[in-house]
Amino acid sequence: MRAERLVALLFILHRKRAGTVGELARELGVTERTMRRDLAALREAGVPLWSEPGRHGGVRLVDGWRSRLDGLTSREAVALLALDAPDALAGLGLGTAVAAAHAKVSASMPAPLRDQARTVAGRFHLDAPAWFRSADDAAALPAVAKAVWTQRRLDVRYRRRDTIAERRLDPLGLVLKAGVWYLVARAGDGGLRTYRVSRLVAVDETGETFARPPEFSLADWWRASSAEFEKVSFPLRVTVRLDRPAVSALRRVFGEEYLAEVVVSLAQPDESGWAAAELALENKEIAVGQLTSLGPGVQVCTPAEIREAVADVAQALADRNR
Repeated sequence: MRAERLVALLFILHRKRAGTVGELARELGVTERTMRRDLAALREAGVPLWSEPGRHGGVRLVDGWRSRLDGLTSREAVALLALDAPDALAGLGLGTAVAAAHAKVSASMPAPLRDQARTVAGRFHLDAPAWFRSADDAAALPAVAKAVWTQRRLDVRYRRRDTIAERRLDPLGLVLKAGVWYLVARAGDGGLRTYRVSRLVAVDETGETFARPPEFSLADWWRASSAEFEKVSFPLRVTVRLDRPAVSALRRVFGEEYLAEVVVSLAQPDESGWAAAELALENKEIAVGQLTSLGPGVQVCTPAEIREAVADVAQALADRNR
């Protein structure tokens, strides 16, 4: 915690160049006594600070001095540079600011840390979830993550519905999407595949290492492959409005294992308790059965043919149960 505060203090002094102990303490939410200790720690670390006496005096960073942020530990610096959630931040209007901060931090970091951060960003990608998602029980994740780091080839057994398949894989990266971990790996035929980590029932290292494809970008490949997967496996997009009971029924109707693929988006409920959602479904027949299973709290918005089909089923049920 203190290391993070010292880094924040250094950034503040870079920005302001000077400030009283009281001003700096208030900005970081600490006491003046703690701030004096932090300033002493920076001096001991070689940061050239000097004090100006008098009413308008304070602590000043020597003009012209620029830190290369050598005070950051490797874990702190790597985590800071590797952090990347551009789509979510752009939606908040922060995309440009984050990109600028990323560039400034990258430029000031020592070369070995920049290289390490690129390694992290190249092997772990975050696809941030919406508010409604279920967590995944991925028992094999530690072993898979270790193999990704060390570039160790794996023999895996993978559950595919009612069968178990065996594969030899070169694990290239992990993606966390909506609480679900996916492994991106190169299969024996050289093709790239995606495997849901929770469906790996056995993971064994072969003792062999492999070379990563130099042109491979995990984030780019994930965006392209996930879009293609949704287009082929769940081509029918349906927009709906759901009340709270219907939202709760999503997990029961679609199954814990497939929620991440089916629920494309789910907004926060409005004042009346209804939430807008977009669902990716297989075909018209299956969609109508699944939507009616959500109960009376579902309103189909588009496409019109699905809305009409759901209305027909609801009318038939009402006529039959009068």
